[in-house]
Amino acid sequence: MELDHIHIKGAREHNLRNVDVRIPKKKLVVMTGVSGSGKSSLAFDTLYADGQRRYVESLSAYARQFLGQMEKPRYETIRGLSPTISIEQKTTGTNPRSTVGTITEISDYLRVLYARIGTQHCHVCGKLVRSQTAQQIARELQSLPDATKLVLLAPILVNRKGEHRELLSETRREGFVRLRVDGEIMESAELEALDKRRKHTVEVVVDRLVVKRKLGARLTDSVETALKVGQGMLIASVPGTADRVFSESMACPDCGLSFPELTPQSFSFNSPQGMCVDCNGLGTRVEIDPDLVIPDPSLSLDEGAVKSWGPNVSEKTGWAHGFRGQICAQLGIDMDRPWNRLPKRQRTALLHGAGDRNFRVKWSGRTGKGFFDQAWEGIIPRLERRFSQTTSERAKRWYAQFLGNASCGGCDGMRLRPESRAVRVGGKTIVEVSALTVVETRQFFSELELEGAAKQIAAEVLKEIRGRLEFLASVGLGYLSLDRPGPSLSGGESQRIRLASQVGSELTGVIYILDEPSIGLHQRDNKRLLATLERMRDIGNTVVVVEHDEETIRAADHVIDFGPGAGIAGGRIVHAGTPKSLERNRQSITGAYLAGRKRIEVPSKRRRPGGSIKIAGACENNLADIDVEFPLGVLAAVTGVSGAGKSTLVNDLLYPGLARKLHSATRRVGRHRGIHGLEQIDKVISIDQRPIGRTPRSNPATYIKVFDEIRRFFSQLPEARLHGYKPGRFSFNVKGGRCEACQGDGVRCIEMHFLPDVYVRCEECAGRRFNDATLRVAYKGHSIADVLDLTVREAAELFAAHPKIIGPLTLLTDVGLDYLHLGQASPTLSGGEAQRIKLARELSKRATGRTLYLLDEPTTGLHFDDVRKLLDVLSRLVDAGNTVVVIEHNLDVIKTADWIIDLGPEGGPEGGRVIAQGTPEQIVTSRGSHTGKFLKAVLERH
Repeated sequence: MELDHIHIKGAREHNLRNVDVRIPKKKLVVMTGVSGSGKSSLAFDTLYADGQRRYVESLSAYARQFLGQMEKPRYETIRGLSPTISIEQKTTGTNPRSTVGTITEISDYLRVLYARIGTQHCHVCGKLVRSQTAQQIARELQSLPDATKLVLLAPILVNRKGEHRELLSETRREGFVRLRVDGEIMESAELEALDKRRKHTVEVVVDRLVVKRKLGARLTDSVETALKVGQGMLIASVPGTADRVFSESMACPDCGLSFPELTPQSFSFNSPQGMCVDCNGLGTRVEIDPDLVIPDPSLSLDEGAVKSWGPNVSEKTGWAHGFRGQICAQLGIDMDRPWNRLPKRQRTALLHGAGDRNFRVKWSGRTGKGFFDQAWEGIIPRLERRFSQTTSERAKRWYAQFLGNASCGGCDGMRLRPESRAVRVGGKTIVEVSALTVVETRQFFSELELEGAAKQIAAEVLKEIRGRLEFLASVGLGYLSLDRPGPSLSGGESQRIRLASQVGSELTGVIYILDEPSIGLHQRDNKRLLATLERMRDIGNTVVVVEHDEETIRAADHVIDFGPGAGIAGGRIVHAGTPKSLERNRQSITGAYLAGRKRIEVPSKRRRPGGSIKIAGACENNLADIDVEFPLGVLAAVTGVSGAGKSTLVNDLLYPGLARKLHSATRRVGRHRGIHGLEQIDKVISIDQRPIGRTPRSNPATYIKVFDEIRRFFSQLPEARLHGYKPGRFSFNVKGGRCEACQGDGVRCIEMHFLPDVYVRCEECAGRRFNDATLRVAYKGHSIADVLDLTVREAAELFAAHPKIIGPLTLLTDVGLDYLHLGQASPTLSGGEAQRIKLARELSKRATGRTLYLLDEPTTGLHFDDVRKLLDVLSRLVDAGNTVVVIEHNLDVIKTADWIIDLGPEGGPEGGRVIAQGTPEQIVTSRGSHTGKFLKAVLERH
């Protein structure tokens, strides 16, 4: 008989203290507790890891040899285990080609839909495209200028791998003596086979002609032959111009342009058949950025508006400066007038060139004087030319300061070829549909009406598209667009995308393990997420959620609370039962906050702003040309429903705008009219959730520089001084003290070729990273490897008498990270932990009192009690005269903020406006604010 629960006995992974627990099946189970108390160790490192291990062991011996032996978690027994699926907060990677559409596979279905029922339009005139006959093609080619050299080609192979020996042999038998292979013409007799590892495009040279009047019959015969060999397609190649494609099936009658047959690859920006040829489907190009050439448009040319020229252009007498001055004079440019007040015509001519116009430039020197006529190529083309031509690395570095990612001019950032962008379904192109939000796309396809064969062809494809869009909307992602880049998604968003795909699979009898799915969700959207989790439970699955969100905890069928503290002070189960019984448990910190026995107090007095920074005309993404004022000297919270424009305003506008002005950063700034009030701050720091390192060599101790002090301390110990050891001896990055078998990694990387690399513990040093001689140096019985294995709290006790070491460790404790191990590998840290380590590092630096700190959801992964600690740290920063701006949904942070900027009212196109600004007490009076409604209930409890 199947157990109605999962019984885990004697779990000892990480800090778990011989835990015994029963997890009821087919229920919504929440695991909670303070950060570092052991929730993830049980949920992911024990329950999920053993489920995966048992699955691998069920495979054949042949399959297991590629997967390797998975290490068994530390426990005595686990009974009642079903197949496990983990949905963690991993970001979707850094691939710039990844989008929401490609991750969810909606783009795959859209490509099939457009290839099969799309109507081709001309990308030049917009008219519907129709087929061409051989006679029409011949007549058009005959109209080329006399003496034009023309090569007629018939495509026989397009972007295909393989040797294709038979095809090449058949081409020779048919009498064709020349081929064009990958753009190069060669004799067919010389080519026996193609390189099977590469993709090739092969065209048969049907005829080589020189256009003249009496060419009619021969040209028509050759066109017919080419169309026959090319199965209805023909390529006309004229030296020095782009190839023209003609087709019996598709051609524009007015423009004379022919179009290839539509395939799904025609709509893929990852395929040569669909991608824009200028940017290779990326949508952006690295080129000279005008905003970096003219960093401050309020300056005149003589004041140094053009950074590459410098100031006092009209007074400098060198050859280049004299030339520039004469060009500016002839263009009528006032050297003392601010750049942003010059006419657009003059700015364009100076930056991009004056076309064919010649300028008379006077010169004089020791040998005489005179003049010459010279064109003006423009500042930007000149910088691009010099950057590409120079061989000096120093010069390249200097020119590189003006490079930035700009939207591709060939496709305007749309990624696809113009022919693909002109195909329509229901009056919209695939680019227009991908730019819609999930909610708008769902509405478009629900209202799409097809007739005849198109309706029958598209039935299954539309069913899949509509289903996936419905699931995305159900997990609170209705504000995302399908063309949203994958790297720009937060961990919470990428997790909910994977959750949506699991909802769509409708599996039953599975254990789903989720890591804080409510991250990044406004309270209004949380109800939709809970409804999705409850639906997964109701169809027969066990849903285990590691979560700190109060609403999710209260909605659970069963709550397992870990504690009582973090690290070695945790690892025990304080409570297992219903949310109501958790409130009554006096041993539980979580229960105390749920019942109201403990709480984060509302400040008795709000700080008053001491100035402000104003962004005027913000219109990036969905921001609706808004003016926003950020007060200085306070804790300010930017709030609003998911997709309202918070991240765009802070991360894409405020931070890059200030960083460019204050620190000469080159990151692109979102569209706006201006930023005012910069003179009131001298530094801007963004503390984000990106990893602090990507290799096992990076860890919290090295990042906050405390390991440098520990190494210096160890080099002063008697044993170390006796052998003449320097601080470098105690580094796992330097030869001498480290284990050379693993080069100080503690693990060895085994390449698995087509599978991810596998890391195994080094047998030489048993994972301790150092050699035996180094490990003999000890302080109070702890070697350098033992110190790296200590938690922050344990290390603070060990080095309590050493101020240079205890200082950084105290800061890690202040931000709630006293449970972390000093040597814990950076890739294993969550986004919230990485962000708080960065915060601790900033706290260790000397403050100027005029710094602006920007944090994006700093409460990620934090328990109620840890949020209280974080707020204390942020208050310290503000009390020192700095400004802290947080993007946040957590109501405990919002209620303690001095100032709130609430965006909305909805997400996507319906958002991007400032709904309310002011203190929390003022926000709750705003009728249109969703944040105000939930905040009002919180303030009324105090």
